[in-house]
Amino acid sequence: MAISPRRATPADAPALHDLAARTFGLATPPGTLQTDIDAFISQHLSQSSFEQYLADPDRILLLTEAEDGKPVGYAMLVGGPIQDPELAATVGPDSIELSKFYVAADSHGSGTAASLMTETLAAAAQTGAKTCWLGVNQLNVRAAKFYAKHGFEIIGTKKFLVGDVWHDDHVRARRLEVTR
Repeated sequence: MAISPRRATPADAPALHDLAARTFGLATPPGTLQTDIDAFISQHLSQSSFEQYLADPDRILLLTEAEDGKPVGYAMLVGGPIQDPELAATVGPDSIELSKFYVAADSHGSGTAASLMTETLAAAAQTGAKTCWLGVNQLNVRAAKFYAKHGFEIIGTKKFLVGDVWHDDHVRARRLEVTR
């Protein structure tokens, strides 16, 4: 059983990298080359990447661990302006991105993801953002069902690069209850 999610600290960078390396491939479409998955992990989910993410004041990272201390899930919120003008117009202002949301395969169905989502949305609302948005691969049926269950509706599409291959993502968003 997982314990409640908590804010990640700089000391969690190695654990976050390990968890990301174990979970990123779960969200990629069937047929994605392992070399492309490995390249993405190396470029965006390395320990040094997580050290930078944890030092960035526009990012919030949450970590869920099992009772034995093993990391089983994490989420990353990213604030600040959206760089892609088309995506910014789709999502709108006063938003925060749910950039990463992963749970280890052996924790699927345990309630870990629901608990992590509850804490993630609370953290997003505490920033003052009015909307939380994310991109999810169009072929990731499990994630699509989970996000829909948590109020994320499809509002558009975007491309997502893994290795050398561009993939099609749905952009999903939901309103937040501002608690700031």
